[in-house]
Amino acid sequence: MKLTGGAFVLALPFASPLLAEGFSISLPIDCDLNDTCYIQQYVDSDPTSGASDFKCSTLTYDGHKGTDFALPNRAMIGNNIPVIASAAGRVKGVRDGMNDLGYSDDTAAGIDGRECGNGVVIDHGDGWETQYCHLQNGSVQVASGEQVSEGQALGFVGQSGKAAFPHLHLSVRKDGQVVDPFDPDGQTTCETPGDSNLWKDRPAYLGGGLIGAGFSDAVPEYNAIKAGTASSPTLSTDAPALVIWGYMFGSQPDDIINLSITGPDGMVIADDVTLTRAQAQSFRAIGKKRRGAWPPGDYTGLVTLIRGLQIISEKTVPLTIK
Repeated sequence: MKLTGGAFVLALPFASPLLAEGFSISLPIDCDLNDTCYIQQYVDSDPTSGASDFKCSTLTYDGHKGTDFALPNRAMIGNNIPVIASAAGRVKGVRDGMNDLGYSDDTAAGIDGRECGNGVVIDHGDGWETQYCHLQNGSVQVASGEQVSEGQALGFVGQSGKAAFPHLHLSVRKDGQVVDPFDPDGQTTCETPGDSNLWKDRPAYLGGGLIGAGFSDAVPEYNAIKAGTASSPTLSTDAPALVIWGYMFGSQPDDIINLSITGPDGMVIADDVTLTRAQAQSFRAIGKKRRGAWPPGDYTGLVTLIRGLQIISEKTVPLTIK
């Protein structure tokens, strides 16, 4: 549910604002939130069957109890992005040994009851806990009962358990109650959201953006984009087509994605695509079929996501044709 009106306040089943005093957390993942990872989803702030993040927007789903730090594609699981403790404490529980196949009809039965996948729970004292889910198979580096320091490596980001994409799901709890670290007092207003905070260095909120962009010689399959195998840095002069694609998150109705290709002889193709609905993840592509041989040389793809009058995300992609 997207809320409007400055006087409307949403009462949430979270911990009291007073309980946040004396406890804070740091980033639970060792990556660049503007490059090698991004926040895909936040805690659901809506107690009804609808869904709303702490900004009264759509980057969540009904009943979501954590913050999802996502990798751009499945290939990046192999980069071993560290998951780190957000605060010092004692390891309360661990699980490892689940594969990184993610969630599907084929894997659902084996995941039932183990939706977190490979993970770690840390007890920070005074009723505070953090939980780290969907870690890479075989990567957990701590054991139950172990004392850990803030910033200590716990494992690597994966896609184990009930995970539709590779990410770290961080849950924060106080006395068993869900706490949104972006809004721990549990009261959200659409005019002044997120006036309380658990973060030592609060990550910026991005209401959507580009996850990736690339070139190919045909419109790629969506699974190839999500796997990280859709982009080609080089193509031949007899490629059947030149296609530029953009992969995005948090799109909204009336967002515009502008895609263009320029080459040695100037503009090859450019177009605006207007988006019609909100989507957690999606992609768009434009292309041009070959007529004769493509001129050899360097090409540039530009993908821009526009909301209203503002550019909210932009990516440039190089291509060599030879």
